[in-house]
Amino acid sequence: MASSRYSSVPGLALGLLFLAAPNLLLAQQTFRLQLSGRWVEGTPLAATESQALLLARDGRIWDFVPAEAQNYSKSSSTFQAYSQAEMRGQLMREFGKSFEVSGIGHYLVVHPAGQKDLWGPRFEELYRSFVHYFNTRGFRPSEPRFAMIAIVFPRQADFQRAATADGCQNVQNMLGYYSPKTNRIALFDATAGRAGVDWTTNADTIIHEATHQMAFNAGLHNRFGQTPQWVCEGLATMFEAPGVWNGRVHRNLTDRVNRKQLAAFRRFQPRRSANAIAEMVSSDRAFDSSPEAAYAEAWATSFFLSEHEPRKYVQYLMKAAAVKDFSAYPAPQRLKDFTDIFGSNFALLDSRLQRFIGELK
Repeated sequence: MASSRYSSVPGLALGLLFLAAPNLLLAQQTFRLQLSGRWVEGTPLAATESQALLLARDGRIWDFVPAEAQNYSKSSSTFQAYSQAEMRGQLMREFGKSFEVSGIGHYLVVHPAGQKDLWGPRFEELYRSFVHYFNTRGFRPSEPRFAMIAIVFPRQADFQRAATADGCQNVQNMLGYYSPKTNRIALFDATAGRAGVDWTTNADTIIHEATHQMAFNAGLHNRFGQTPQWVCEGLATMFEAPGVWNGRVHRNLTDRVNRKQLAAFRRFQPRRSANAIAEMVSSDRAFDSSPEAAYAEAWATSFFLSEHEPRKYVQYLMKAAAVKDFSAYPAPQRLKDFTDIFGSNFALLDSRLQRFIGELK
């Protein structure tokens, strides 16, 4: 690979270089630089005079002040993700000998030693079901650009330490998470590796967080845009139901119902706003003020649209994912994008939603 001369004024020069990215088509080029003493290879995404965003070859987004970068150079005129073999080596060095790294299909899974057959196949089977679900709705998910990485910690305490270091809050109640910044999912083995112990908790966590990861890597959500929270959480809670994540086996409508979210929606239903759908579409505030009700509302709306307007639902996902990278997605635009597809008669839409939910068994 060709390499340019190192800059002697990295902060200023790198900032100007990244700011010029749209004109110079730098998004197709790869640069190598040091951040806090660590070598990183990636392609610029966006920049201001005080902030630069770099997409690394492992899929991570680095957010830094240009002056923090040192010893940068152009390393390639194209940008390619690390191969699975390269990523496997990096992960083995990162996590050490107490872990193994298993590769299967689209995944690299870091897990406690000796558990190869427990994790990888489940992730890959879920991915195949995800693709099948959207293929039947007229949309073909794109192939992930990066290897999808899952980290399975042996104990909850290990997971909590890693989640805290990754910037997560309220980790005591957390079972797993997907990080758009690192493009990884992390969870812990709720069975503590004990044979014969119910694996359901692991399965529920995997399905929810892996759905986030798949959606952001297969073109249904935009990692670089402001995807509405109800869209992300509505899709992930939908996939928790066996009839969604494994529809080739569980074919009935009752199998596609998320029982936990259905019960929550019905519990909060008497207190719902008459304009609940429009409020949810236009703002993420409810996820801060009343998260349980917001998750239930997101599931109910997503499930209703997916069942009764499947092509329009996919069309709307594509519209939300097409919002300009690193730009605001204000309430008026969110509402317009929704009503352009589903119409502006929210009263009628809400009536149909409530009738659909009321008939579920």
